Amino acid sequence: MCAEVPTAARCPRVVLERIWYSAFARNLAIVMSGSAVAQAIGLVLSPVISRLFTPVDFGVFGTFTAVTGVILSFVTLDYAQAIMLPKLREEAGQVFVLACLVTGAVSVLCLVVCMLIPGRLLELLQSRNPMMLVFLVLAVLVGGLNACFQAWCVRVKAFKQTSASQMVRGVSSNGLQVGLGMLKTGAAGLALSSVLADSLASLNLLRVVWAELRGFMAAAGWQRLKALAWEYRDFPAYSATQNLLNAVSTGLPVVLLTHYYGIAVAGAYAFGVRLLGAPISLITSALRQVLFQKAGETQHQDRPLTPLFLKTTIGLFVLGGLPTVCLALWSPALFAWLFGRQWHAAGEFARYLVLWLLFVFCNQPAVLFARLIRIQRAVFFYNVVVLLARVLTLVVGGLYLAAADCILVFSLVGAALNMALIVLVGRALLKREGRLDGAGLRAGLLEGLD
Repeated sequence: MCAEVPTAARCPRVVLERIWYSAFARNLAIVMSGSAVAQAIGLVLSPVISRLFTPVDFGVFGTFTAVTGVILSFVTLDYAQAIMLPKLREEAGQVFVLACLVTGAVSVLCLVVCMLIPGRLLELLQSRNPMMLVFLVLAVLVGGLNACFQAWCVRVKAFKQTSASQMVRGVSSNGLQVGLGMLKTGAAGLALSSVLADSLASLNLLRVVWAELRGFMAAAGWQRLKALAWEYRDFPAYSATQNLLNAVSTGLPVVLLTHYYGIAVAGAYAFGVRLLGAPISLITSALRQVLFQKAGETQHQDRPLTPLFLKTTIGLFVLGGLPTVCLALWSPALFAWLFGRQWHAAGEFARYLVLWLLFVFCNQPAVLFARLIRIQRAVFFYNVVVLLARVLTLVVGGLYLAAADCILVFSLVGAALNMALIVLVGRALLKREGRLDGAGLRAGLLEGLD
């Protein structure tokens, strides 16, 4: 009977079976399994961690994470993302070497800046502990190398290793936070646990490329590296720059909330985003790896990308809808019950942030496909608009609104901007494949639902 039904309306059982047995779904399940274990441990330990650290500790750590995130956004000049593009494995390996060398150079530059203006940086980090600068440099180096290793593992479909890496990071990070929290290390303990967890995860990924690394380095002479750097120059020119703008605009709330409302409010915001981000990252960290590999393979085979883009984007909206409604209704009570009364404000903020984070969750295909079809220039200008809109929202809100109202407006603006990105990339895909007319759009939707 199912064979007689039109493609878009096939028997649900047949459709589900096709999804379940597809290589894409299997790879996604493999990567998610490691993330699921890590996130489960994190959620179980969160009530303990929330009682070992104060909102001020999380405020300082949130600032540290924001500054680190800004530097990590361009630490490889986004050459790590270019590893997926070459058809030849040898050329991809040389791009990998290029990304690692750029990471080392940026890390050294970061060290020099920390030595020249330590006072200014500590003031920015809202800390008096000089060890925070040491952790900053280490976080940049380890985070950049981790991005390179992760990209190579995606290239070679080493999804079991990336799954194990997520598990190592989650278990070690939360375990270290509990141990260091008992020692009353404050924000420095949170920063140290993050650096050590990323280091252990990177060592696990290094094993995948280690056997071939010497050959890649031998083949990657300076002239060859310069040629590859020029060939993929649009990645540092646009992709890395847009990552920087996005990281700055993502880190802005902690900095500006600290300025207008105090470090405790910023800490409540950071804790709320951390808790809401845990289940989101469970799916998106796995999806980014598997989807990027699948989309790259689809592009190499000269097949249309629009159906895959629509299928994943619509699926993410369906998946995230119900949890968003539940969290919007019950976040304040849930946070106070699980983590203690001192985190009630974080629950209030979480209630408003879920709408923005839903669209952040659903725009992951748009971010990846924009790089694949290399429309970084358009996305760069989009991120300029995002940065300006977020600054304006937070500054005006900080001057005239209460903290919760400011965060609500920030969330609404963020949701609208993320939806605009999805439309921008979707339109670019349709135009690239000659589907901008109504018939082409309907065909893409039908293929996406297949």
